[in-house]
Amino acid sequence: MNKMMPIGPLMIEHRLIERMVAMMGKELNRLSKDRRGNPEFIEAVADFICTYADRCHHGKEEDILFRELKRKSISDEHRRIMDELIEEHKFGRRVIGEMADANSRYSKGEGGALSEIIDSLKTLVELYPNHIDKEDNHFFLPVMQYFSEEEKDVMLAEEYDFDKTLFHELYKEQVAQWEKLYT
Repeated sequence: MNKMMPIGPLMIEHRLIERMVAMMGKELNRLSKDRRGNPEFIEAVADFICTYADRCHHGKEEDILFRELKRKSISDEHRRIMDELIEEHKFGRRVIGEMADANSRYSKGEGGALSEIIDSLKTLVELYPNHIDKEDNHFFLPVMQYFSEEEKDVMLAEEYDFDKTLFHELYKEQVAQWEKLYT
């Protein structure tokens, strides 16, 4: 087995996501006590989850690993877990979108939106540790048995290429959004 399997970068990314989720938990505790929102932090959370956790991390899982697994004859159990992971990604996207929307409304003075922010934070703080545990301990390592060393190397190279182009894509989108705003 290669020293760095295609899942290596994915598991490393989990550690950063866990750090952000820990900060989200601290913010949730603070919010529960003083009921005063921090729109800048929630905006940073939304950006991190949308960009790093979802677009970068889940993008590699779905667009590379899961794509390749769908071409394989995998066990019913592994297929079930993969389907669960995909549904959890979709659920997380929906929750972070709702939280970002509530944060926008809260920033504009709609105090009631704070409860929605708190609910979304609770949901995400509960979702991500379980999701990461499922991937790390019940999915990523076992599914590597379906790939040859050459296939693993090809996926790893594709993951690195994905990371290289993502940075440029993000800023191209940002500029395009500003261009739309000024035309």
